Amino acid sequence: MHITQLNRECLLHLFSFLDKNTRKNLAKTCHKLLEVFQDPLLWSLLNFHSPVELKKDNFLLGPALKHLSICWYSERVKVCNIEDWRKNSFQKDFCKRHENTVSDFLLDVCNRCPNLLSLTLSGCGHVTDDCILELLKNCPNLKSLKLENCVQITDHTLEAVTLHGASLRMLHVDFCRNVTQAGLERVREKCPSVMLRAERSANMIPDSKPEKKLMLEKASRKVVQL
Repeated sequence: MHITQLNRECLLHLFSFLDKNTRKNLAKTCHKLLEVFQDPLLWSLLNFHSPVELKKDNFLLGPALKHLSICWYSERVKVCNIEDWRKNSFQKDFCKRHENTVSDFLLDVCNRCPNLLSLTLSGCGHVTDDCILELLKNCPNLKSLKLENCVQITDHTLEAVTLHGASLRMLHVDFCRNVTQAGLERVREKCPSVMLRAERSANMIPDSKPEKKLMLEKASRKVVQL
């Protein structure tokens, strides 16, 4: 039996086991498989492991999307998560190339995926509070928001959760060094039903301008001398 002789339900089941590239390659072979590839039921879950993958045309975004994960585990993450004033020209140039890649993609999700239930971001150093705010506003059914090592996330995101995260039941802000203990306490107070986790976040040294860091270092040295 040829694969195209299978009914739509069977083909969708088979496609569900394939990665995005394989699905796309199969879709190029005939109209029937292209229709399966374009079926919204196939795209309720999307996982990405690099910002480069977000620019490919091997997936579909739409109202059927329920679960989205963008987890970037690479040495390059360390470069993107360095404070801007500490980066050399090469590092700045590298970051500039994909500075808006994830944010632009998430804004597209805001416009096209209102039924999103869970979002996981890890190592996305360029994602901002404004981006998460728009997601919370446009995806009212969001139940799980996991942010790990997203260094530009601050207490503004936590405030957005208290204002627009009515459906939220799980919030992780692990290793987000610009989140404060005060911000976390506000979430616990205003959203007691949210399971909050913030491993290392409020205990890490937050970003600050070079002159502020210098003042802190001088003050520390004075204390040691005394």
